[in-house]
Amino acid sequence: MTQDTALLPKSLVAGDEPVPARKVFVKTYGCQMNVYDSDRMSDALSRDGYVATDVVEDADFVLLNTCHIREKAAEKVYSELGRLRELKKAKASEGREMVIGVAGCVAQAEGNEILRRAPAVDLVIGPQTYHRLPEALKRARSGERVVETDYAIEDKFEHLPAPDKVKTRARGVTAFLTVQEGCDKFCAFCVVPYTRGAEVSRPVAQIVAEAEKLVDGGVREITLLGQNVNAWHGTGPDGGDWGLGDLLRRLGEIDGLARLRYTTSHPRDMDESLIEAHRSMTKLMPYLHLPIQSGSDRILKAMNRRHTAAEYLALVERIRRAQPDLALSGDFIVGFPGETEADFEDTMRLVEAVGYAQAFSFKYSSRPGTPGADLKDQVPEDVKAKRLERLQFLLINQQRDFAASCVGREIDLLLEKPGRMPGQLVGRSPWLQPVNVDAKRSQIGDIIRVRITRAGPNSLFAEVIE
Repeated sequence: MTQDTALLPKSLVAGDEPVPARKVFVKTYGCQMNVYDSDRMSDALSRDGYVATDVVEDADFVLLNTCHIREKAAEKVYSELGRLRELKKAKASEGREMVIGVAGCVAQAEGNEILRRAPAVDLVIGPQTYHRLPEALKRARSGERVVETDYAIEDKFEHLPAPDKVKTRARGVTAFLTVQEGCDKFCAFCVVPYTRGAEVSRPVAQIVAEAEKLVDGGVREITLLGQNVNAWHGTGPDGGDWGLGDLLRRLGEIDGLARLRYTTSHPRDMDESLIEAHRSMTKLMPYLHLPIQSGSDRILKAMNRRHTAAEYLALVERIRRAQPDLALSGDFIVGFPGETEADFEDTMRLVEAVGYAQAFSFKYSSRPGTPGADLKDQVPEDVKAKRLERLQFLLINQQRDFAASCVGREIDLLLEKPGRMPGQLVGRSPWLQPVNVDAKRSQIGDIIRVRITRAGPNSLFAEVIE
């Protein structure tokens, strides 16, 4: 990987040759917030002279930023650590050092257990302490096996470097920006309150400053992130209490920022100010990820969702009245303990009533330490599999129907990156679908007017309107 020597550490060896920079390889699992966290950890390490590499064999430090939402996600991490152990051995036989670290929610949940199960790991660091990563890495390189999973007292965002303009440009014209972390809802199936902690909102000024840095680096679309993003609240410059709608309106004032999105939302925190933002803000894209998990009131109560199916449907109707062009996305869990066939049919009826443009569905996965793990009447795996197949068949058909309804429409398309075919670029529609169009590479970052001509299985195709 070619590296501009101006970006390398300043220390020199004999002959004025720069000391080779250490290389870091980061592999990210799970949600968009982990993608954001990985970028910020890479930024923090760059202060100490580390440069990113896409080749794991070249890395002096390998960091897995992990997800703990489902059992298989955690086991994937341990499988990867087994492969890394062999690579570490091979490098050691050549006299080359490789430090292995685990970050993210698996790190927070399992801590020292990771060191026991995977002795090749040198460093474990949780999502609330990753601003301490450079110092923890120094300790690991000196031979200490480090576990940093205590919840930080200090604000980690204050201790992280601001987004670097050069790196921002390299990462593209869209960016994630975390504004809220943690969750106070304690859904019975979810580990987030235990791995990410209580709900915390970043201050307005800090968010605006980071957004302005991103836009200065060429970003045109920002997605605000939070485990429960619409629970964000803060004090505005006017001294008043702000919610997410107020924050979106403030970010919409930034010159050069063309588009805003946010995810993931909880139905109980969807207030009128946020709904009004969907009505009045042209920069706020008409797409909303609003999970419900089940259409059965009995199961919703067992999940501790604290809303009913009827309340969810009424909320969807209010939002669609404010923004008729809205595309809705959701999450569903089938086979939660105690779910009967009648409960599952309630979910199918709710999906049919809503009409999702996109949705994610999963079999219930018991997570140790969550209330759901102790519930009796677990649903057999074969029953869960059959229900999931039926639900996904319905959801995929709805997604295809929505894509087909886009054909013939004219939209503004933000060009993001080269496509798979020569002379082709890919952007995202207002409803988050990939859109392929013939355009020049120099147009990346432009917003152009296109007409949707065809809907493929996973993307749309368009032609430029001259």
